[in-house]
Amino acid sequence: MEEVHNSTKSHRITLNNRGAGTITGVNAVISFDPNEVLLETEQGMLLIKGRELNVTRLTLEKGEVEVDGRVDSFTYSDVKTGQREENSIFNRLFK
Repeated sequence: MEEVHNSTKSHRITLNNRGAGTITGVNAVISFDPNEVLLETEQGMLLIKGRELNVTRLTLEKGEVEVDGRVDSFTYSDVKTGQREENSIFNRLFK
């Protein structure tokens, strides 16, 4: 039985043993590499840092992303794409 989602997706992170996880409420994947995954979520920008990170499944229709690898941290920012401020997390990351 499938869940029925409202137009606003709920945001949830489920992480198993710091290695495999599912993130819901994802609007877009901004970038990813083996050390960082940057997502736009219903709750703001989410930066996942770790090692050997892989996006194993991406279903934007449902707003879900699955990630595996070694997760070291999750960091949120209220900055939306297109609203980059001079001292935002984006500018510090991509300088």
